Amino acid sequence: MGYEISTVSNGCASDMIVCRRTYQVVVAATREGGLGKDGKMAWHIPTDSRFFEDVTTKTSNPEKMNAVIMGRKSWDAVPPDYRPFCGRINVIVTRSLNFDVEGLENALVCRSLDTALELLALPPYDDLVETVFNIGGGVLLRETLNAPACDAIHITEMETSIECDTFIPSIDTYSFHPWYSSFPLVENNIRYSFVTYVRVRSNVAKNGTGDNSLRSYSGPFKIQDFSFLPKMILDRHEEYMYLSLVNDIILSGNLKNDRTGAVTLSKFGCQMRFNLRKTIPLLTTKRVFWRGIVEELLWFIIGSANAKRLLEKGVHICDENTSRNYQDSIGLTEREESDLGPGPGFHWRHFGARYTNMHADYTDQGIDQLSDVIHKIKNSPDDTHIVLSAWNHSDLQMMPLPPCHMFAQFYVANGELSCLTYNRSADMSNRVPIDIASYALLTCLIAHVCDLLPGDFIHDIGDAHVYRGHIESLQEQLKNPPKPFPVLKINPQKKSIDSFEPADFNLIGYDL
Repeated sequence: MGYEISTVSNGCASDMIVCRRTYQVVVAATREGGLGKDGKMAWHIPTDSRFFEDVTTKTSNPEKMNAVIMGRKSWDAVPPDYRPFCGRINVIVTRSLNFDVEGLENALVCRSLDTALELLALPPYDDLVETVFNIGGGVLLRETLNAPACDAIHITEMETSIECDTFIPSIDTYSFHPWYSSFPLVENNIRYSFVTYVRVRSNVAKNGTGDNSLRSYSGPFKIQDFSFLPKMILDRHEEYMYLSLVNDIILSGNLKNDRTGAVTLSKFGCQMRFNLRKTIPLLTTKRVFWRGIVEELLWFIIGSANAKRLLEKGVHICDENTSRNYQDSIGLTEREESDLGPGPGFHWRHFGARYTNMHADYTDQGIDQLSDVIHKIKNSPDDTHIVLSAWNHSDLQMMPLPPCHMFAQFYVANGELSCLTYNRSADMSNRVPIDIASYALLTCLIAHVCDLLPGDFIHDIGDAHVYRGHIESLQEQLKNPPKPFPVLKINPQKKSIDSFEPADFNLIGYDL
């Protein structure tokens, strides 16, 4: 339940303090902002109708109700048998002095949106109403979609081209960031998604509302608490998949010892599925080293086994496994320190080549799997063999640690690229957050190179484990509520997989 407090000058020594409710928008629109044609909605999607019913009706407190605010035309468009909307306070905004709803239960008339929000902040509605929803139509939303009193926007985005003559403005992406986006659905030949945007800054973009440029805005989020969202929306944040898996392993994992003798709690055969269409899954309940993820991925892409390249850039991901002491302990006494051996990057670009050391030139040796993957995606996207493998059994004895992320398979459909990655073993505290972001980034990067859009990222894990020594810190992390995932922008001027540098990746809205 949100309130907006403002001061109104009345020309006297003391100004008036005005309290208004804030609101959340619920709307269905095309990508161009189209709402309908000839005064009617331009589509019929029963699932969207059920979503509208659920999000505007359900409350966390069973003793409370929600309120829906709508314009006069939207009220008139509702069939008489369905109005007022049951189980909700209905507020109709109209300037007409002759319109009234006398005799209708839970129906009110106000002359403006501000008047409605002020009324709902007063008894008895201040205690009765849990959440206020602004449901349009076009005139009301054109004035209020990006207004400071709007806390969130729940939009059913129609991806199919539909002719409309009534439009709303674009969402101001300076003030709002995606919280959740459903995987695409298809109904009555219309492809659509449910997307929720939450306000993260109190002011709109300086160049006006509807700023879709997604520039890299500096400064932290002004809004840190998103508990105002309906619970059915709040709980859909994809980070909860990771948090739930961690909690499940801690509560009921199998007690095991790893290769070093450390005690772990473990579960076998786990999966997380992330939507890459709006955001990139970089965990927000703990800080994840984004720069290190980018540097490591680019290091893999060039096929390097020289961990000094990472060390020189302040990235210490490989330090332990390439140290002198560790390599000696596993019998690699002749291996130079910082030499990873034939690891993931080497196999991505030189699979099957004979490995000697990290200084050798392997140009044109082995199979360039990464180039083959890109070639197949571009030229035979329905191929079922678009696989990138880091697992070469004959080379395992030459590696300080066999690859944990063994392979990735890519899939093209509807102009989108999806990826499934398999980890044979995964440290839920330290490595899984990195692997999620790294393979999501790889998927976005290959999609960019192939002129596709990112789709799904599926992370399959064989042995998903929590080290006993990490339990306490993970339990603290579980107490942290998620924030919106950041948005990734890739330099549009570059299209070669070998041409990218860290500066080509613009991460927007990672507020930790």
